[in-house]
Amino acid sequence: MPLIRVCREDELAVGEARKLAVSPPIAVFHADDGWFALDDTCTHGQASLCEGFIDGATIECPLHMAQFCLKTGAALTPPADKPVAAYAVVIEGGDVFVDCPR
Repeated sequence: MPLIRVCREDELAVGEARKLAVSPPIAVFHADDGWFALDDTCTHGQASLCEGFIDGATIECPLHMAQFCLKTGAALTPPADKPVAAYAVVIEGGDVFVDCPR
């Protein structure tokens, strides 16, 4: 699977996210306990998860406040009841990559 470069480690502070312009888009999150990547679109309201609120190992959708696990993509709270896909994040030489099947 191809690695897609996201940024340098120091370009995205803890608590921030960035959207990758792939189809469909992927959101990359720098959380307290590491780097995570999920499909960017909420399975409930079609909102961009990278615009949501990171709290520990969860991301809260900015539209209807559904929460997803950053580690697995599992839907944790209503109104979402379907997971989003999760992708491996690889750090090499200070660069952040997403291992993406696209």
